[in-house]
Amino acid sequence: MQKRKFGKSNLEVSAIGLGCMRMSAGHGPVTGTKQEMITVMRGAVERGITFFDTAQAYGPFVNEEVVGEGLAPVRDQVVIATKFGFALHAHGKPSSGLDSRPDYIKESVEGSLKRLRVDTIDLLYQHRVDPDVPIEDVAGAVKDLIQEGKVKHFGLSEAGAPTIRRAHAVQPVTAVQSEYSLWWKRREEGILPTLEELGIGFVPYSPLGRGSLTGTITENTQFLEGDNRGRFPRFSVEARKANRALVDLIAAFAAQKGATSAQIALAWLLAQRPWIVPIPGTTKLERVEENIGATALQLSADDLRELHSLTSKVAVQGGRYPEELERMTNR
Repeated sequence: MQKRKFGKSNLEVSAIGLGCMRMSAGHGPVTGTKQEMITVMRGAVERGITFFDTAQAYGPFVNEEVVGEGLAPVRDQVVIATKFGFALHAHGKPSSGLDSRPDYIKESVEGSLKRLRVDTIDLLYQHRVDPDVPIEDVAGAVKDLIQEGKVKHFGLSEAGAPTIRRAHAVQPVTAVQSEYSLWWKRREEGILPTLEELGIGFVPYSPLGRGSLTGTITENTQFLEGDNRGRFPRFSVEARKANRALVDLIAAFAAQKGATSAQIALAWLLAQRPWIVPIPGTTKLERVEENIGATALQLSADDLRELHSLTSKVAVQGGRYPEELERMTNR
């Protein structure tokens, strides 16, 4: 497995990570037992994946427990990232749904440490920027946790470039996580140049368009009860029908390369910058193996130009989040 470093930091991980969100209930039905999810995680480690992504909000809390149990026997071989920032406590819950007050950050991290069965969190992200708490205070709280040995690296998720700069001035940011893929390229406009300048790594989540870029989701797909995609504008029947043109273009390109659509989507991301590490999520070991196969694909400059041309022909329809969730991004 190829390794990559996040910018100027000393944090090195496998070139492909594993997003664990759907390995527990909370964002959609789980398609396997907890033991099956643990088998997938440990199988991923055996195949060279060292980077695993979870969050307090996934479940909430349950996902951290599953990840902690699954990776406990191989703790010394892996890098575990988790996130704080949603108001998950019963008392004093802000109406915004977010809470990055320093005291709450520190309190919530204690819970994450226990659930993950670790002494130190390798990479701790702010899940969403809290408009009610200055980012300098957030970075300062994480700096304290780093000095106490409870956290190793600081990250931000869905933060805008000015916020990244302000946070980085207080506590160096190791990685920024945001959505980025062949059908969501907005990060190229302001975020990637900022990260390159500051020496910060980038972790694209939903690198396969929440499954759409694999070609397995059509306008006839029926989402099961509880699957959050069912309420996302981009997954309306009309949007799926319109966006199929882009999916088919990628599939045709992949066929020419003797690869799957998922592998092309991941290889494209890996080719953008040497400090980009996508975290496709899956609950199946065969998909883990397929995703790893993307690291063996070498896309030439001509390939990249062709992919850019192909994907620019189709305007993706539908917002990626409902309005209330979209407001929490790019702050």
